[in-house]
Order: sequence, then structure tokens, then C-alpha cells
Amino acid sequence: MITEEQFQKELDIIISNAIREDVGDGDHSSLSCIPTSAKGKAKLLVKEDGILAGVEFAKQVFAYVDDSLEIEVLIEDGQKVSYGDIAFYVSGNSQSILKAERLVLNAMQRMSAIATKTKFFVDLLEGTNTKILDTRKTTPGIRAIEKWAVKIGGGVNHRFALYDMIMLKDNHIDFAGGITSAINKTKDYLKATNRNLKIIVEARNLTEIREILKSDGVYRILIDNFNYEDTRTAVKLIGEKCLTESSGGINEKTIRNYAECGVDYISSGALTHSVYNLDLSLKAV
Repeated sequence: MITEEQFQKELDIIISNAIREDVGDGDHSSLSCIPTSAKGKAKLLVKEDGILAGVEFAKQVFAYVDDSLEIEVLIEDGQKVSYGDIAFYVSGNSQSILKAERLVLNAMQRMSAIATKTKFFVDLLEGTNTKILDTRKTTPGIRAIEKWAVKIGGGVNHRFALYDMIMLKDNHIDFAGGITSAINKTKDYLKATNRNLKIIVEARNLTEIREILKSDGVYRILIDNFNYEDTRTAVKLIGEKCLTESSGGINEKTIRNYAECGVDYISSGALTHSVYNLDLSLKAV
């Protein structure tokens, strides 16, 4: 999986690119009417119930823009928030606060929405042994903060990208000439390139489950778009040989039923691709 160092590098890229995009050659709205030496204070106001996420990211944004800004955190990432709550205060140079404002809000609103939806799914799984996974169905350029938000909400990160885990899906299998061929070629590739990557293989039916089980070295089988009965059968067939994951249009109405089939994980692209931003604002005090 991705290392902490790699993850922080992704965050640094997100921040620098977002400030470049938003500020350009200067925040002329602030430069035109606020003295360079002016000091101010602002509060992060919560305007909707949910799970707060992005406080630690906001601290990094403020530090990038102006490391003299001071942050007083009142509510930490992962905590429940209600309308009217104040998450933190930021004080210091007024122009710096305004320069960071939009990135902080955009990120925190998005992250809080993802954390809120993830926590909702996690609660639906309470009492089972199944964990909720995210996917690569993220917003291009900001995957790191979206996957961070999933963790804050109590979910588990799937692979970060194409480089940190092998996932043989239907197209890989078809292009490679079948399941066994795809797995064997993958193991040969990993040996030849001296890489130690976990292998996940997707199955479209019980026949493919049985074929996958003939090969060693598979970390997890993706039981894709199965009904409940076939999922239960697949879990029994797989047993302790490797981990199991259900996916394919699973929503709040069906997630519990799939968990009760005995799968280890359920993956959901909806955690990151189908959320509405939590309403937050940054207001001058």
C-alpha cells in the first residue's frame, strides 16, 4: 500500500496546485482593500449535521499559505457536528486567511460529506465482521484527501492507485486469455520485476470462483455483481483460502444483506463519487 511519505507528497501536490489555480499572481480582491499588515480572526462555522473531516488538512493549507497563522481547534476530524458548531478559529494576517479560505472550505466540505456517508455505511454494518472499502472512483487530482476522508469516517482504503496493488478485473482477464493465464502472468511479472504486490482477482460467476481457487497467491477475490445466494455459496467455496470482497451497485438497502453473506469487505464507489458537500463557511469574527 501507499506509504505515509507518498501520501504526504500527494497532499503537498494538491495544496500547491490548488493555491496556484486559485490565487495566480495575487488575490487582488484582498490586495486592493485590506492593508498588508492587517490582522484578523475567522471561525469555521458548521451549517449542517454530519461528520467533520479536513481539519488536519486545513492546518496544512494555512501553514502552506502563511506559517504564522494560528489555529485553535475546537472539534477534531471524525467527530459528529451539528448546525451552529464552530470547528476552529484561525487568526493572523487577514490577507493570508482569505487566500486560504476557498481551498479550506472546498476540501473540508467535500471531505466531511465523504466521511459522513462512510460513517453511515459503517453503522449499517455494525455487528458484522464486514468492513467498507473505497475505490479508485475519485475526483481526479484530489484522491488523497477523498481517501483520507473515508478513513476518518471509519472506512478502509482499498489500493490507492494502479501502482500499489494488483487487481485483475474482467478486462485484464479477457485480454490476458483467461483467469489462470492472467494470474500466472502476474506472478511471473512480479517475480521478474522484484515487486511484492498483493493480487486481487475479480470473479463474474461461481465457475470463475472455482478457477481462481486453483491458483495460489491470490490475496482477495472480488465477488462482483453476485446475488445473495451466489455470494453465500462463493464465501463457502473460498473458505479460509483468501479474503472476500463484494461489489457492484451495493447501496444502503442491500449492504447489510451482503455483509450477512459473510464477506470480509464490501467496496463502494458511492463513498466518493456520489456525495453532496457538507455546508460549512469561514466567517470573520
